[in-house]
Amino acid sequence: MTTTTTQRPRSTDFAELGRRITGAGLLTRKPGYYTVRLSVVALMLVGGWVAFFLIGASWWTSAVAAFLAVTFAQVALVAHDLAHRQVFRTQAPSARAGMIAGNLAIGMSYGYWQDKHTRHHANPNHDDLDPDVAPAVLVWSQDAARTRRGRMQRWLTRNQAWLFFPLLTLLGLSLHKDSIKALLNGSIKRRGWESVLLAAHLIFYVTALVTVLQPLQALTFFVIHQGLFGVYLGLTFAPNHKGMPHPTGDEDFLRKQVLTSRNVRGGRLTDIALGGLNYQIEHHLFPAMPTRNLRRAQPIVRAYCREIGVTYEETGLIESYGIALKHLHEVGEPLR
Repeated sequence: MTTTTTQRPRSTDFAELGRRITGAGLLTRKPGYYTVRLSVVALMLVGGWVAFFLIGASWWTSAVAAFLAVTFAQVALVAHDLAHRQVFRTQAPSARAGMIAGNLAIGMSYGYWQDKHTRHHANPNHDDLDPDVAPAVLVWSQDAARTRRGRMQRWLTRNQAWLFFPLLTLLGLSLHKDSIKALLNGSIKRRGWESVLLAAHLIFYVTALVTVLQPLQALTFFVIHQGLFGVYLGLTFAPNHKGMPHPTGDEDFLRKQVLTSRNVRGGRLTDIALGGLNYQIEHHLFPAMPTRNLRRAQPIVRAYCREIGVTYEETGLIESYGIALKHLHEVGEPLR
């Protein structure tokens, strides 16, 4: 870890960066951008389901399943921006749009995910406070690996690097399950509306599959759609923090966010595919910054980190997955 080289107190480093970002106008809302983006994603969603019903009981619906998997992931990325108030300035319209995108469109509780993601942003990569690195099917630290009990758990941890991509096929189903569980235990603020919208999604989804498709076609559609949705969603988040240092508790806000995050190099296609999460450092420093402005903020943040002597991590997309897999393999070492 590189230390600062200036005499300015660490506590003022982020304030100075904030002044530069604000001065460049990068925290200004982008209503035109989000109008286009939300419209395109909505058209993809409606178009996908229209194609599903028009094609009917045919194996060509497998192609529709793949298209809707990509669309669901793009809707989830829109819900992510809504949760950070990148689209609307206030909470009420953000929550309403977020529930439509999350609960109704893709069957994911907006309130459950927002709470989980907020805790991640507050303490990224923290073993005890970040829910994204909490021990579950996968574990992200050797200390957690040593606590694994039972033959199946220990086998999973020993081989988790090899199992990572196959397990991503279950991520979409896991989000649905955790969303329903959160609504049932009453931990969601807008429990009534969220329950109605999520139930509407599930009823529509199941009814569409069982009434339009033959049983084997319906099962194939479900497996392709939910599996690819999980893989795509997992691949947008995997490069961001996996294999990066865990905070020690001594970092100020700027260092806690920068040193635990990793950017992914790429062009406009990468920006679209990852929903701007390839600028993870800038996003963690300024979560309310519109996605479109993250690319413009990057050179400012990178130059400032160089100026104060803070390591700024950036890799290619494929390389980032390799780093994550290597980290998972190293974590399982105590059990091998």
